[in-house]
Amino acid sequence: MKDKANLYILRVAAFSDGAEGGNPAGVAVGDSLPPESEMQRLAKEVGYSETVFAAPQADGWRVRFFSPEEDVAFCGHATIALGSALSAREGQGLFQLDLNSGRISVETDNFGSTTLTSPPAHSAEADPDLLNAALTLFDLKVADLDSALPPALAYAGNNHLILVLHDRLTLSGISYDLTKGAQLMQRYRLTTISLLWAETPRRFHSRNAFAIGGVIEDPATGAAAAALSGYLRDIGWPHDGEIDIVQGEDIGAKSLLKAKISSIPGEGIRVSGATRTG
Repeated sequence: MKDKANLYILRVAAFSDGAEGGNPAGVAVGDSLPPESEMQRLAKEVGYSETVFAAPQADGWRVRFFSPEEDVAFCGHATIALGSALSAREGQGLFQLDLNSGRISVETDNFGSTTLTSPPAHSAEADPDLLNAALTLFDLKVADLDSALPPALAYAGNNHLILVLHDRLTLSGISYDLTKGAQLMQRYRLTTISLLWAETPRRFHSRNAFAIGGVIEDPATGAAAAALSGYLRDIGWPHDGEIDIVQGEDIGAKSLLKAKISSIPGEGIRVSGATRTG
């Protein structure tokens, strides 16, 4: 669809499981970026958790992300959706993307997979006040957490609180109040809270609360996958260079993410997945 601002607006689900699941994103590509107020209006009109806007610039693409509520520093699933759209428009290859915070890249291959390389990824121990507030929000106790994977604040373009639970049943029962969740995320400048269960050292099940964007839960979150991967590298987790993440099952939108983790501290994470249009 082409809108009056000369933007081609597509709807692409990223990290899909074949022809199903994935997290839908709006993708708006034009000759130049509209004013911020117009991008915010269009993001609200599209109605997905994020819409990405892109325009050619020098040797790359100028990119901005907007949720229906506000601009977002980095969004993984929308980056994957953009990579798929640019590949259809420009041909397969590597695309350099200039965000507000710096340059990242996205690329496509012959096997239907799109891969982003995230901003630098690092982590730190979670602030005790933040941890207590998050446990209260989700009606959890410290005993519900996996002691092998301590709570952390992880970054890969934006901040994510990492909470790993000790069983799948507890993860599936998670719920919370959207308004209170948004207030907590705004107070601590979080983009999502990642609630996880480690099925094996290399396979994780994830639910991502995204109240700050006006969404209870994201079906697939590439930025959080990158942040999780950086955290696992930091703590010396036995990931053997790669993890798989299953997300969205509990909301009927199963999504599959794969992350490749270099051994270099702080380096960006390569996150891959399939896409589908619609």
